[in-house]
Amino acid sequence: MSTQKSVRREAGTVEQSALRIDEEKAEQIIDALNTDLAASYVLYHQLKKHHWNVEGAEFLPLHEFLEEAYEVAERAADEQAERVQALGGVPISGMSDLEAAAPVEPEGEDVYDVRTSLKHDLEMYGDIIETMRDHVELAENLGDYATAEMLREHLVETEEYAHHIEHYLEDDSLKDW
Repeated sequence: MSTQKSVRREAGTVEQSALRIDEEKAEQIIDALNTDLAASYVLYHQLKKHHWNVEGAEFLPLHEFLEEAYEVAERAADEQAERVQALGGVPISGMSDLEAAAPVEPEGEDVYDVRTSLKHDLEMYGDIIETMRDHVELAENLGDYATAEMLREHLVETEEYAHHIEHYLEDDSLKDW
């Protein structure tokens, strides 16, 4: 149990940071990053769920792919949270707050066949890609080139994983001769 008597930094507040980004601009970037952070964690949990529940003939490669994908999502979330803090903000962290702030809808608790699960993942990736593109542009326009570059790197990885899922969802082209 914490013995702390007072709140050190209140959620939703922005303090001046050593990065010297205007507080009004920092607030906009922090809001965008917290949205991306929330989306990354919702994606992480959905991918983790699918990793646990994948079955079928391609179990092992999909199990390994989903593990790699959720690890990438978790790393992105961590980098986004650290950037929020560096900009003078407080990273969103509560589970209900993360889900409420995310621009994506989690799948829910039911277990689906692999193809349906991957379709849900692909849809979520697409929504995240669109949001992240907007946030790259926002950070760039506000003069926060470091955040824009970080988000570009996350965007490239996110697009790669979406593209891989797209390949998994293709019809099998091998024919018996």
